Amino acid sequence: MSTLYLIRHADAGSRSAWSGDDDLRPLSKKGRRQANGIAARLADAGLTRLVSSPSTRCVETLEPLGAALGLPVETDARLREGSDGPAALALAGELQALGDVAALCSHGDVIPDLLSELRIEGTTFHHQLTWPKASTWVLGGNGHHWTDAHHVPAPAKVPKEKSTDPGA
Repeated sequence: MSTLYLIRHADAGSRSAWSGDDDLRPLSKKGRRQANGIAARLADAGLTRLVSSPSTRCVETLEPLGAALGLPVETDARLREGSDGPAALALAGELQALGDVAALCSHGDVIPDLLSELRIEGTTFHHQLTWPKASTWVLGGNGHHWTDAHHVPAPAKVPKEKSTDPGA
């Protein structure tokens, strides 16, 4: 049995409030808390690979998990915003064939496209298709294809960062 964790990046604030290259938009404070919550949730999942869209907000979503596990966050353009489900699904299939237990981090356009491809291929979905920020789809497979999918909501309560400013 193989497992893949498909994560939508954590909160990165408003796209319209960011003036730079959108690929460089970082996580917000809330997003960093969500990323820490994802790391806590998946720390004991037996992950062997972390693969992210090259976008900063996706890489930053996986960094706390990578730090906890001592794993690098690899990037793959097939997870980049604007990519498509078949390309992302090909990456997932490659990881499954290698026997990796992986976490992938991508965007709100790629994830639904990938989930649609899985549905066409006959994957059983145990929850309504949804993909809010910082949520995870857990895919189970038999080594040849992804057989079932479960949705895990974003971490519900993420602790606020403590201020180190004594005047705060």
